[in-house]
Amino acid sequence: MTDKKTSKATPAPSAASTSSNRKAYKTAGVAVGVGSAAIVAALLYANRRKKAKAPKAD
Repeated sequence: MTDKKTSKATPAPSAASTSSNRKAYKTAGVAVGVGSAAIVAALLYANRRKKAKAPKAD
């Protein structure tokens, strides 16, 4: 008894499919970059120290 592994060959991706995937990855990369920048900006804003105001002299 011999076990033959049957594997179906996957067709090569079409040009339109490859282009679509590249665009999707680029869009996802941009979204991650913008999201990361927004998080950093929010953290910097939340963690900045408030300057103490001088007491008013009446």
